[in-house]
Amino acid sequence: MFRRRESVPFAFVAEADRFRSNVTPPPRPRATPSQLAGRILITLTIVAGFVGSLMFGLPALESGPRTTHQTQQSEASDGR
Repeated sequence: MFRRRESVPFAFVAEADRFRSNVTPPPRPRATPSQLAGRILITLTIVAGFVGSLMFGLPALESGPRTTHQTQQSEASDGR
């Protein structure tokens, strides 16, 4: 069953979407060079972590036979 929407009890809530303020907010302060350098370093650290996890994680996720089978031979089998 459909419910009937309740009316808004306060007129200012209903008019809130039409209200426009004539007061402009203050401009955002600019980031200092040290803040920019910190943000760049944090971003590079995160990206390097993702790249490193892919480099080390993808070989571990590979399935199937490996083509580079190396057989180990002991020195005792050389006939010494």
